[in-house]
Amino acid sequence: MPRWPVSCQPGPPVRDEFLRRGWMRFPFDPELARWLATAGPAARAAVADPANGHWLRCQGTWFAGVNVLPNDGTGAVAGSGPLKAAAVAFLVSLGWPADRWDRGQVSVIYPGYPRPREGESAAAFRFRRDRDAAHVDGLLPVDPDRRRMLREPHAFVLGLPVSDTGPGASPLVVWEGSHEVMRAAFQGVLAGRPAQSWPETDLTEPYHAARRRAFEICRRVKVHAKPGEAYLVHRLALHGVAPWAAGAEAPDDGRMIVYFRPELRGPVSEWLDRP
Repeated sequence: MPRWPVSCQPGPPVRDEFLRRGWMRFPFDPELARWLATAGPAARAAVADPANGHWLRCQGTWFAGVNVLPNDGTGAVAGSGPLKAAAVAFLVSLGWPADRWDRGQVSVIYPGYPRPREGESAAAFRFRRDRDAAHVDGLLPVDPDRRRMLREPHAFVLGLPVSDTGPGASPLVVWEGSHEVMRAAFQGVLAGRPAQSWPETDLTEPYHAARRRAFEICRRVKVHAKPGEAYLVHRLALHGVAPWAAGAEAPDDGRMIVYFRPELRGPVSEWLDRP
C-alpha cells in the first residue's frame, strides 16, 4: 500500500498517484498525534454520551456517530487547537480549504460486526457482510423506494484512527480506481443537466451498474492505520467496512476512527468536475 513521508512536499507525483488510485495513506505525524491527545478523549466521550445512543446499530456492533465530535470549523475540539497534519497540507495542495471542517463522524466497530441492522432486509445484510456495504458517500436513499440521489456532495473523506487495533478489526475497504468508474457513470446521466437539478436526479441504476463494474475490475484494498496516521479517500471512490475478523486485536472501546467529510462549498458541479 502506498505511503508517503510526512516531510514530503505534496507535489505532482504524490498528487497524481492519489488521483490515480483514489486513496492514499499518511504515516505517523507528530502534529496529528498531538491533536489526538485531546480529540481522542473527546471522541470517546461523544460515544459514551447517552444523547448519542441512537447511533448504535447492527445489534450493538456499529456506532455510526455522524457529526458527534464537537469540533469547530478549524478542527479544534476540547482545547486541541486547529487540526494540522501532513494530510491537511496535502488537501490544501489540492485546493480544499483547511478551515472549514464539518463536525467529525466518530465511527466505532465492535467485535461481531456485521450483524443485521434494524429493519435491514436479508439481501441488504448479505451485501453488508459480503460486499462490505460498499458505497459512495453522499448518495442518499430517498423515498420509500430508496432511490439514490446526490443530497450530500462531499469534498473528500479523511480518516483519523483513534484506537490502536490489529489489521483484522474491520478496516476500511477501498476499490482502487473506482472513483473514475463512478465518475464516468454519473457523467452519463448528469452531463447536460442543470446542476441545480442534480440533487433531484435519480442515480440508482447507473450507480448500481458502476458499483458492479468496480467489483469486477478494481482491486479491493484493506486500509489499516494506527493513531497518528491518516488516510484520504476520493469523494467518488467506492468504499466500505470489512467484517470483524476472528481474533482481531482491539481495545475494549472497539475500532474507533474520526472521519471528516465536509460538503462542497462551491457549485455542486464540482462534485464531478474537479479532479
